[in-house]
Amino acid sequence: MQDMQLFFNKLSGLLWGWPMIILLLGTHIFLTIRLKFPQRKIFKGIALSVKSDGDSKGDVSQFGALATALAATIGTGNIIGVATAVSLGGPGAVLWCWLSGVFGIATKYSEGLLAVKYRVKTSDGTMLGGPMYALERGLGMKWLAVLFCIFTIIAALGIGCSVQSNSISTMLRETFNVSPYVSGGILAFMVALVIFFGIRGIARVCGFLVPFMAFFYVLGCIIIILMNASYLGKAVSLIFESAFSLKAVGGGMAGGGLMVAMRYGIARGLFSNESGMGSAPIVAAAAKTKNPVRQALVSATGTFWDTVVVCALTGLVLVTSILKYPGIDYSDGALLTKMAFSKISFFGPLILNVGLITFAFSTILGWSYYAEKAIEYLGGKRVIVYYRIIWIVAVFLGSVAKLSMIWDLADSMNALMAIPNLVSLILLSGVLASETKKYLWSGRLDEISN
Repeated sequence: MQDMQLFFNKLSGLLWGWPMIILLLGTHIFLTIRLKFPQRKIFKGIALSVKSDGDSKGDVSQFGALATALAATIGTGNIIGVATAVSLGGPGAVLWCWLSGVFGIATKYSEGLLAVKYRVKTSDGTMLGGPMYALERGLGMKWLAVLFCIFTIIAALGIGCSVQSNSISTMLRETFNVSPYVSGGILAFMVALVIFFGIRGIARVCGFLVPFMAFFYVLGCIIIILMNASYLGKAVSLIFESAFSLKAVGGGMAGGGLMVAMRYGIARGLFSNESGMGSAPIVAAAAKTKNPVRQALVSATGTFWDTVVVCALTGLVLVTSILKYPGIDYSDGALLTKMAFSKISFFGPLILNVGLITFAFSTILGWSYYAEKAIEYLGGKRVIVYYRIIWIVAVFLGSVAKLSMIWDLADSMNALMAIPNLVSLILLSGVLASETKKYLWSGRLDEISN
């Protein structure tokens, strides 16, 4: 296990070097410019997300697709992931995480557009789409589509499933002294009840959970920031200063502060908002929408809520807490988060615990759909029932196992998923510009695509 942990640690470091940072951030910036800053239309996307496109083709509403995507993205990455970025990359990692979200809005928009543009309708009427179909149908690169699906399945079983169930069982054991075997069994049963209903069941549960959990978590963050208000200005200055400093700042980092802050900030930003990873467009393809651009705008709002809002608030909570309580231990991401929220007596730990449990549970549901569609692409519908059984077993095993190397494994798989997806986005940027011009720039968003 030590050898495997060392291997994934080195692999993660290799994949998240300058080439990956340039590829990911470069794609975000390239698409932002190529598509004339689709970030400007974010509030239009928010308005569309709560509207129904009636009898348009698809399996779930636009809000249902968005809620499922948000369920998979708003999770431990927003809480523990940001804290890990701060503990390893210093306060400057918060800015790079946030910037990856701001520019990543254009990438999430592009992913959603291609997902609907190249989706296919099965014999039973369901919609299938995502980077694998864009790679195959748009570029003729089926071999790269297959690799994307393999990476998706591995990533899903790790960071999308076992690590989430492990975080739930660990919190229940530490807070309420519940045996991991008991919590793991209950969690596996609850997941089974939902995923066997398919995307409609997942979307229905996520549509309820996401607004509920996001509201209470954001409220908790705002309360802590107000409590630490006198340190807010200093925290913002420290975040900007350390984000571009060549000197190591905080976290016991080795090497230059800029590179380490960028690496962990962008890596955790990708893990949090999944812009460029290629996971969210898998469910975007199932949305009932009049044309690809409408769903693209709705998909883009996921990154806005996840990173521009939630991760930014988390980062400010953590950095202001570090400044206000100098003795706080920020060498461990999970402990840092727990200490910050514990400053609100009773309600702080309650908000954190409920937030982590609901975030993690919804992430399991969202990623189960991503992995299911990757499995279906490789082996057809006949293997889905076996996959669902494996997924439920993985939920239980994750609850009772020790997963010390999971973050490095997650970063590695996230990077490997992102590479083929980013290739499709860059090579199909002409299609993205053409579709955007047809529907968005010419004011024809209500037109039905044929």
